[in-house]
Amino acid sequence: MIKDSTRLEALTEMLDNYDIQPLSIPDDQICDRLEKLYTGAINDVLREHCLLDQAMPNSIMPLKMEMCRAGVAYTIRSTPNPTVTGEMNVRARMLDAMPRGCCVIWDAGAENEASHWGEVMTASAIARGARMAVINGGIRDTRQVLAQNFPVFYRYRTSNGSLGRTKITEYNVPLRIGKVYVKPGDFILGDIDGVVVIPRGIAVEVLERAERIKANEKEMRGMVHEGFSAVEMIDNGGYF
Repeated sequence: MIKDSTRLEALTEMLDNYDIQPLSIPDDQICDRLEKLYTGAINDVLREHCLLDQAMPNSIMPLKMEMCRAGVAYTIRSTPNPTVTGEMNVRARMLDAMPRGCCVIWDAGAENEASHWGEVMTASAIARGARMAVINGGIRDTRQVLAQNFPVFYRYRTSNGSLGRTKITEYNVPLRIGKVYVKPGDFILGDIDGVVVIPRGIAVEVLERAERIKANEKEMRGMVHEGFSAVEMIDNGGYF
């Protein structure tokens, strides 16, 4: 009998579990305020928390460069699969479970042939009150998606459909995309520089700190125009 088996309780708690508790600021207000910031400022604050891997892979970019949107993570995982049976039922349940104000995070892993998002999925997400979508995979119907003015961040485009190529395996579960872990309820901000993930437990603190950084950067620009040297700027709390 094995008396001293591998202890995985702490790892399980860290990676598998999540608890979407109300924060001191409502989620929609946090998202609205995040959209007045930018991913670089958020990333700098996350660095202060010793979180250096919160940006999604730099291959995931906005469909339109001016897109800047924040939302609360609602996750989907899919995998290549050459069958169709049951896929429509899973998609229907996934859509019906989609919460208002969410950012749809679709992780297709290493898939590089199928599309995972298109015109109808965009319309369905809008009807359910989603704020944005981040697709670690493919999109199609690009003109029709653009016409709906819904922020989408994606990895590649293709005319290939998903049926017969890929299936949803899980939704509303923790994901790992690149080096970043994403749990349902985390906050997502995307802009021209990509997508960053803010753990829910520190979202309010990160938001307020980033707002202060944005205000300080305005002061730093003033110091540049006034002719302060780089050393003087650093001595006054600035950075480059």
